[in-house]
Amino acid sequence: MRIDSEDLPRQLAKGLGSLYVVHGEALLLAIEAADAIRVAAREAGYSEREVIIAEQHFKWAELRNSAQSMSLFATRKIIDLRIPSGKPGIDGAQALQEHCENLNPDTLSIISLPQLDSATLKSKWFSTLEQHGIVVNANEVPLAALPMWLAARLKRQGQTADEDTLAFLAQRVEGNLLAAFQEIQKLALLFPEGPLSFEQVKDAVMDVARFDVYKLSEAMLSGDAERYARILDGLRAEGTATVLILWTIAEDIRTLAKVSRAIQHSGNLANALRDARVWGIRQKLVERAVRRFSPAFAERALRKAALIDKLIKGLRHGDVWDELLQLGIKCARTGIK
Repeated sequence: MRIDSEDLPRQLAKGLGSLYVVHGEALLLAIEAADAIRVAAREAGYSEREVIIAEQHFKWAELRNSAQSMSLFATRKIIDLRIPSGKPGIDGAQALQEHCENLNPDTLSIISLPQLDSATLKSKWFSTLEQHGIVVNANEVPLAALPMWLAARLKRQGQTADEDTLAFLAQRVEGNLLAAFQEIQKLALLFPEGPLSFEQVKDAVMDVARFDVYKLSEAMLSGDAERYARILDGLRAEGTATVLILWTIAEDIRTLAKVSRAIQHSGNLANALRDARVWGIRQKLVERAVRRFSPAFAERALRKAALIDKLIKGLRHGDVWDELLQLGIKCARTGIK
């Protein structure tokens, strides 16, 4: 059975299957689809989860062992199998077919794959997955359909925009769903629920000032405290919303906390970055920063961010900009000799 990622919520509402296969070129939609399945599974009582990453030299017996084993404290389990290459090989193809033939009603399997070519889609192992499970296609949204997609995303956060505004926004993000997702989140931070005017959206999206919040994040992650201070001062002069600045910094700190804890547990930086969904240009910045961060420091920084949030909401007294300055500089300088 094949469905589009946008149809997944309706399918999950009808009840959980035992096997889901998520693949496609739209990384954002693939991530969201797998997240939605995991949430539904947890709500259905699947309290244990095992993540298996099938990279080069992976022993496929691990999949069989995982399917056959269960924690003493859990009655239902999620097997989260990820095949980054999309090529399981001969042993993997056989293991996947055997796995399909022995699905356990108390085990839910999620298999994540990248975009697959036509030959792979016709392979015996993939056909077996499709026969026994639900294949979720996470395909890119066509440019013509992007305004409707943006409208649906705005609706989730209680906002609306007219057709011209949606068309403008679609054109600005140039079909990049990750960029569109970031712009939608920005609009939720900057404006209250309700209709958005064209001018509000244009001003938010066209903000290409030299001192932008993402450059601030880059300065903090790279350990450049002086640059962080200069950019923050520029953002203050431009009247940038403090809630947007705090959200960006806090997201960085949460990522560093997650990666540093994972490294402390397993010692594997590559797997920790992958599990935290750190890719592309940002990966090098996080790699550099996490070498300075300890889990304990990250937790203290997050508590500080929570206090700044109370300042922004008027629940505490103090200078929000000074607190943002101190937090960013401490994060930039931590661990630097």
